[in-house]
Amino acid sequence: MTWDWQFFLRDIGDGQTRYIDWMFSAWSWTLAVSGSAWVVALVFGSVIGTLRTVPNLWIARFANAWVELFRNIPLLVQIFLWYHVIPAMFPLFKGLPSFVLVVFALGFFTSARIAEQVRAGIQ
Repeated sequence: MTWDWQFFLRDIGDGQTRYIDWMFSAWSWTLAVSGSAWVVALVFGSVIGTLRTVPNLWIARFANAWVELFRNIPLLVQIFLWYHVIPAMFPLFKGLPSFVLVVFALGFFTSARIAEQVRAGIQ
């Protein structure tokens, strides 16, 4: 079996773009989404995890509800909700690029995991 490495240098059909360019574009988008979601998750997860330990009952309940909500809904469902349902329900979100909506979905999902670790570290 031999690999045809020239495949990546072929045109994808539009006369200008090669497969390798397409792959580099996809990798850059993946890194941008994951890096941005990581920042969102770190900020929100740290704040929510700390709020879960405060003696104020209402703040702690809000933080616990945040963690339970985002931990118990599968990520694929959350991405669907953020991409299709939230913009349909709230006109403010219709103008946001899909990149931002996906970053929120992934960031909030991961923030619940970080909040669990922050709370465990504080207690």
